[in-house]
Amino acid sequence: MKILVTGAAGFIGANFVYYELAKHPEDGIVGLDSLTYAGNLETLEGAAKDGRFRFAKADITDRAAVGRLFSEERFDVVVNFAAESHVDRSIEDPSVFLLTNIIGTQILMDAAKKYGVGRYHQVSTDEVYGDLPLDRPELLFTETTPIKTSSPYSASKASADLLVQAYQRTYGFPATISRCSNNYGPYQFPEKLIPLMIKNALADIPLPVYGEGLNVRDWLYVEDHCKAIDMILREGGAGEVYNIGGHNEMANIDIVKLILKYLGKPESLITFVTDRKGHDLRYAIDPAKITGALGWMPETRFADGLKQTIDWYLANKPWWENIVSGEYTRYYEKMYGNR
Repeated sequence: MKILVTGAAGFIGANFVYYELAKHPEDGIVGLDSLTYAGNLETLEGAAKDGRFRFAKADITDRAAVGRLFSEERFDVVVNFAAESHVDRSIEDPSVFLLTNIIGTQILMDAAKKYGVGRYHQVSTDEVYGDLPLDRPELLFTETTPIKTSSPYSASKASADLLVQAYQRTYGFPATISRCSNNYGPYQFPEKLIPLMIKNALADIPLPVYGEGLNVRDWLYVEDHCKAIDMILREGGAGEVYNIGGHNEMANIDIVKLILKYLGKPESLITFVTDRKGHDLRYAIDPAKITGALGWMPETRFADGLKQTIDWYLANKPWWENIVSGEYTRYYEKMYGNR
């Protein structure tokens, strides 16, 4: 197959590229990315050495550029990871989230429909379901949980999901959707919780934790997520939505303490900052559908995945040190400097 991976220079997209190259030597991959602040070509250096992979720089909101690429390559499969994804940024400026996450999705689907793509997969998020109460641990998100968004980011992702489903219903468009819990692992941009805490702890500077750090997330190792998407592409049914969860709920504060302990740093580095607007309390996914239909289960224990992640950041300091400068530094100061 020839596969288009959008957002290929980002965290999950790059990990998916490497997973596919290792798992399916018969396939070719084109990685598309506009290389905004979170897209890093250094992440794809290993893939670029593989003759089965090529990189294309373009924005998914550029209809002409997307059309040319589809016309040239005649893709069999499209996997759309490309998205603005940081909630704090969406609160600061929702407009780019609506443009990329909704209009960009429409442009990709129009091209996929025009050029006869056999499967289009939309990578979504559990955040489209809103949140769950902390005192009801038996409650989990299922594929039939009503959409109830809390931020401009999650609203834009939910809008894209609805658009994908509308194309499937209206045009018979061969689409699938997956909604995953919080990913962690190598190559994650250091604005997200785990890499941010690792980076700050190594520098012995304050670790900013929202509120009291009691918000709970279900954590999924990125390679397990990639495996699930690969199974959906090859075995999943068109028109289906699949929840992908890690069976691992943890409060933010507990994760921060684990990172400090592993790095031998004091908990006095933790600094509680003003909570995010509309901060969801708890996410928890029930992945029973994908387990029953496709046999997928998360394989990485959180303790093992966290250790592997921390070790990766320790072994790849130049990668994230090159990132933590310029625009990101200014943004970091804006978001956390006065909180």
